[in-house]
Amino acid sequence: MLTGHRLILPFALILATTAAALALRLPRLEQRPMHGDEAVHAIKFGVLLEEGFYRYDRFEYHGPTLNYLTLIPAWLSSARMLTEVSEWTLRIVPVFFGTLLVLLPVLLMDGLGKSAVIVASILTAISPAMAYYSRYYIQEMLLVCFTFGVIACAYRYTQSKKLGWALSIGIFLGLMHATKETCVIAWGAMLLAFALTFALRRKEENSHSFIASLKATNPWHVVAAVAVAGVVSAMFYSSFFANAKGVLDSILTYKTYLSRAGHNEVHIHPWHYYLNILAYFRIGNNSVWSEALILILAAVGFVVATRKKVFDGIDDHLLCFIAFYTFFMTAVYSIIPYKTPWNLISFLHGMILLAGVGAVAMMKTLSNKFVRIAVITLIIAGGVHLVWQAYLANYKYYENPANPYVYAHPLNDTFKMVRRVEAIAPAHPDGRNLYIQVICPDDDYWPLPWYLRSFTHIGWWNQVDANVPAAPLIIASPKVEPALMRKLYELPPPGQRHLYVPLFDTYTELRPRIELRGYVRKDLWDRFQESVISDQ
Repeated sequence: MLTGHRLILPFALILATTAAALALRLPRLEQRPMHGDEAVHAIKFGVLLEEGFYRYDRFEYHGPTLNYLTLIPAWLSSARMLTEVSEWTLRIVPVFFGTLLVLLPVLLMDGLGKSAVIVASILTAISPAMAYYSRYYIQEMLLVCFTFGVIACAYRYTQSKKLGWALSIGIFLGLMHATKETCVIAWGAMLLAFALTFALRRKEENSHSFIASLKATNPWHVVAAVAVAGVVSAMFYSSFFANAKGVLDSILTYKTYLSRAGHNEVHIHPWHYYLNILAYFRIGNNSVWSEALILILAAVGFVVATRKKVFDGIDDHLLCFIAFYTFFMTAVYSIIPYKTPWNLISFLHGMILLAGVGAVAMMKTLSNKFVRIAVITLIIAGGVHLVWQAYLANYKYYENPANPYVYAHPLNDTFKMVRRVEAIAPAHPDGRNLYIQVICPDDDYWPLPWYLRSFTHIGWWNQVDANVPAAPLIIASPKVEPALMRKLYELPPPGQRHLYVPLFDTYTELRPRIELRGYVRKDLWDRFQESVISDQ
């Protein structure tokens, strides 16, 4: 165990790294348009904020921890209505847990070595994927943080056998399940990694090692941990005991996941999809993206983990467990056909832990001074490149498909559409009560419900309904334009037809190649133009 002054410098470095992580994650949280998934979660949170109740849906939305934890910054900002909630209020939640991941490796300092932990913390802070998805209002960063919490607390328990650490394991297990149903993948990887590590290391005499200590676990502590996990999970899924069916639904949801895993063609990708993103990604003449530094160092760390005897100061059982856990996580996520890029952070974090060990191992095994200097220089250069990519991902290419972590993301045109609607609304007698229709097949209008949340009279449609009167302002997909034109100009009898003019001045995309068109009634447009002239 590291004690006293020997911990001061490592902790100081990790705190400095945490500050750097915040610098990459915290500024301009409102700059990037809300992803459709973010907007869906935001609207779901609005129900909880305004009505004080959350009902788990086993078909969509994932677990409820994201929603309930968002209540904290909302209450701190005195928000009581969704219209009072900002992107900062929402995204500060993943920022917090993404930053916490930079700090948590200190719990493994006497298991992986202080140098490896410092490197792992730095790589967690500067990884473009970890930085980018720390600003995403979805469950992934919370799941990764809670998953690592289980591993870190399990290791601390092996070193102390204290009930508090066992209960902490249970809390994190419950939070994992209450965050996202795919936590079962991590649980399975943990069990397989434990079994394989035990099989390979069972003959080694080391009573203080990670696996040997787990073998000597107090059975009552296991019972306590499982009980706490069940209570924590049930509390969230039952909406704190207000919806008992939510607990059952959290189990029945796996039927949905099994059907979705291989049948949603939009998100079906080859097995090497994640590794391609991490190793090398480039579209046209845009910037090259790569986290190859982490992949290479992780590969070295994996080789070190499979050796019979690793370096002093490292628990070889713990390292072996992390190596196999990361391997199984990578393999399972690669095999599952259904893929979205944010899922890769679940195994990328394991790679980062291995990379910390890999970097230290290279320094210890390279005896030639000049070779060592060259390797250190390359690692530093690679680290600088990671920082630069993290900056580009968050502040320049934040909605650009040239960024590998951008996936089906709304473009900045979204802001242009919203600004035009907000500018025209005062010209109507009803103001923000103005009747608006948004018509997109398959409900493909997200994240507009988030950005138009202050408008109280909006109809959201997936097809044109000829029996409903046309609104003064319409936003629609070009796919429904023939039916819309017929509704506007052919069906109304003479004397009841209104002329509509384009709402947007230029071609406008919600997402790449997903155009939206706007139509505004001529009389409303004229009043808007008059107000513009009078304000000049």
